[in-house]
Parts: sequence; structure tokens; C-alpha cells
Amino acid sequence: MNTSEDNTVIKKDHRNTVSVILNIIIVIFAVIGTVIMISHKGNGSELSSSGISNLKYFTVLSNEFCGIVAALWLVFSFLGKRFPALLKLMAVSAVALTFLIVAAFLAPMYPDLNLYENANLWFHLILPLAAMLEFILLKTQQRIPFKYAVFSALPALVYGIGYLVNILINGKGEWPDTNDWYGFLNWGYPVGIAIFAVIVLMNFGMAALMRFVNNIHGKREV
Repeated sequence: MNTSEDNTVIKKDHRNTVSVILNIIIVIFAVIGTVIMISHKGNGSELSSSGISNLKYFTVLSNEFCGIVAALWLVFSFLGKRFPALLKLMAVSAVALTFLIVAAFLAPMYPDLNLYENANLWFHLILPLAAMLEFILLKTQQRIPFKYAVFSALPALVYGIGYLVNILINGKGEWPDTNDWYGFLNWGYPVGIAIFAVIVLMNFGMAALMRFVNNIHGKREV
């Protein structure tokens, strides 16, 4: 093995070590956020619930999913097996969507709320940033196909359908017992459906971006 090959192996080993560390960190962050979320009582304001009732929010579900995927990735890595790149892309695009929606939409929409305190600090900022960094460094056996970016929009699509179906079945309700906890239907169903359509497209866009950034590093081995 020549010097160039030696350097390539060293770089791959170093990247794998960093990925392992970052996945461990993601799992830890998910656990910290979950513990704080369960123990924290909502103040009765918008986007504030208590305990496990927070699981109704996509922002929370995306982070829990990302933490679970990171834990599974570590198991596969320990066993020396290749982890499905699709699951990793779905997880990182979901939390990247959470990061983007909170920063660009929810924070401006609810200026009186601090969406970066308690568990939200971990779920809206810290964990998503760690997940995006880890995915950029993630080693995949081959270039991630474009169709994976399309499939990665499914979490937002499924959540949006469930959100709307729940309202159609149980009614919108009035605050604090509303089923429209994000307030997307404040402007009516057409606007609410349009918002969800945009969110699904944003989910796809984040997946496409993460795929592109990961692929520019070229073909890698697990």
C-alpha cells in the first residue's frame, strides 16, 4: 500500500470515528431533550404542552426519530454492518426542517414565545445542528440517489395528513383545547393546506441539500 492509499485509509478511519462520536452525542442530546420535555410543565400558551403531550409536535417527533436512528446507526457500526442511508437522510432532513421552520416561520409568527428554551433549545437548535454536521461527515458506500430525497419528504407529508385528518374528525376546537396547535388553519383550510404543501416541499428541499452536500465528498466505504 502506497502513501496515498495510507492517507486515504487514515482519513476514512478518522471520519468514521468522528461520525461515531457525533452519533453518540445526538443520542445524548435526544435523551436530554426528552427528559427535560417530560419533566417540564407547559405554561398554557401557544406551542406549549406538558410532558408526553409534546409528542404531537412534528418538531419533537423529528428529534426523537433522529435520536432513534442515531442509536440504530451505532448498533450497525458496532456490528460492522452498513446502515441504510435512506433512514439517515430522512432523519437529518426532518430535524433540518424543524430547524428551518422554527427559525424562519414559528419564531417570527410567535414573537412573544421563546422557542429556544428548556427542551426546545435541544430540539430546535442543538440536536438539529449536530445531526446536520454528522450527516455531512457520514460515510456511505455509494452516492445517495435522488429518489432518497423524494422519499425523505414522507415524514412531513404523513404528519400533515394526520394533522388535517385529526381536525376533520375531531374538529378544530378552541384554545387551549385546539387540534390546530400550530395555528396553520387560522386563515382557513385552503391556506392551511397550502402551508403544509410548502412544508413538504421544504422537507424535500432540505433532504436534497443534505444529499448534495454528502455526495460532493464522493464515493465512500462504511
